[in-house]
Amino acid sequence: MITINHEPKAYTPIFLGTTQHSIRLSLEIMIMICMKWHDEIIETYNVTISAIDLGQLPNIGSEIPISEINGSELSGFKVKMRQSDVRLQNKVSTELKQLVDLKNVGRYQLLKGKNTMTQELNVPELTNNNLILMRQLLDVTQEELAITMGINEKTIRRIENKEQVISERFVDNLLSVYPDLAQSIEVQFDWVSLTFPDLTSKQVIKDVLSIQSDLFLERPTSQNFYTREMAFAGEKNIYVQDFAPIKNPETQAIEQKYGTTLYLTGKGTRLFEKALLEQNITWHDFFQKARQYCGHLTRLDIAINDKWGLLDMNDLVKAVQEKRFWSKSKSYAVHGNVDDGWTVNFGKSPFVIRAYDKHKEQASKGFDTDVQNRVELELHQDKAEYVIDAWFDQNNKKTLTEITFDILYTYLWFTDKPIEEKFLKGDKVRDTIEASVESMPAWSLLTALGHKMKFIRQPKEQSIERIEKWVLDSVVPSLAVLKKTGHWAEVIEAMNSAELSAEQQKLVKATMINAITQANQKLTINFEKPKKRYQEI
Repeated sequence: MITINHEPKAYTPIFLGTTQHSIRLSLEIMIMICMKWHDEIIETYNVTISAIDLGQLPNIGSEIPISEINGSELSGFKVKMRQSDVRLQNKVSTELKQLVDLKNVGRYQLLKGKNTMTQELNVPELTNNNLILMRQLLDVTQEELAITMGINEKTIRRIENKEQVISERFVDNLLSVYPDLAQSIEVQFDWVSLTFPDLTSKQVIKDVLSIQSDLFLERPTSQNFYTREMAFAGEKNIYVQDFAPIKNPETQAIEQKYGTTLYLTGKGTRLFEKALLEQNITWHDFFQKARQYCGHLTRLDIAINDKWGLLDMNDLVKAVQEKRFWSKSKSYAVHGNVDDGWTVNFGKSPFVIRAYDKHKEQASKGFDTDVQNRVELELHQDKAEYVIDAWFDQNNKKTLTEITFDILYTYLWFTDKPIEEKFLKGDKVRDTIEASVESMPAWSLLTALGHKMKFIRQPKEQSIERIEKWVLDSVVPSLAVLKKTGHWAEVIEAMNSAELSAEQQKLVKATMINAITQANQKLTINFEKPKKRYQEI
């Protein structure tokens, strides 16, 4: 049964093929279908259908789950899919993929007698040195720690004397009684860029970001071979680049070249998390939607925020200088100084691990932050896609935080003594190093505790703090002089008559608007009292 222009028909829709030479998996495509009744073809239609709902093209001659056809020959026909069939199709596809994975003999071995499809989490075990360091950070004695945790003081002494190992239960108890320690490390995205080969910038804004398009300023660009840029609030925090439509000199027709890249900078990720909050979705949901539109990650930065000062950048730099570290990459570089803050990079694109003094970096710009140090994973292209693949892998079942620290532990390690050259050769370098040299307590504590920490979203509204800071620092003293010398009226008059540029007008609108996605009317979220941080589910 199908409805054609609101009239029920006992027809079965059959797929006959596409009516265009190249298929772009974007918003809509044109296909040909016929109406079958008692094994006879009654009529045919050229219809527009959502490629996202359709998924993979069906075989020619097979039934297609269409519930409605509306339109005319003049304006064209559009169709709707039966959602139950779409969900069933997705479920079957998922189950088929799981079956294929099960048959992949490279991932499971029958003779071992256990399921090895899921890998164990690759994290170090906490040691006596880690517990001593945690007590120092908490500024408590062995007795005080034992009383707070509700355990025997003898247990603390035995662990610190290497007579007893630290159990998982001990760590969980420790984090529960010291909530500040449990929040000492946070993980968040700090840069996201995605390329959509089959969309325009306006389609990305509307269908992928779901942000009001009138908050974006359109302007020309020559960056990254693109010709057009759409910038949220006129600033390069959330911006999209593509190709501006051009007129064909021969046919005079307006032609649009497809291909778009979305950029979310460090500040842009925080602004976009406000949009995620309004849409009541998570980053996980967003990346799923981006993949539906064939979005491919070109860069993904994951930030590990050390809010307690577990790390000391002076110690890390000294360890690098003294060759007290092991990295899978042979490339590393040290920048900065003690006063302005250090930055240490390991590796080159497509994968860089970066550690730096976040507090000093922000202070140099006139800002304050509760983050002391930051370790970043900067991943490009396939390296970035690998992280999202692992996050989406239902067999894996690791959180993004666990995946992040798994990568960090695998690719970089610091020790308390120099590593001998002979240990840096062979097939099992890492195992040899860990067996011969003690780890740096602060680094191993960061990686060991990290997998128990939270991946957070920290939504922020568009603000004019950059302009405000500049005015307070550079302009206010001059304004004070004008006010005291009787020229204040002229200043006020000039401000009232000043004309704002297009960028400034967009900034004013984005700063003052109540919601950037128009989604809050449909949700039950309390936008009047938003939280500073939201844990990613």
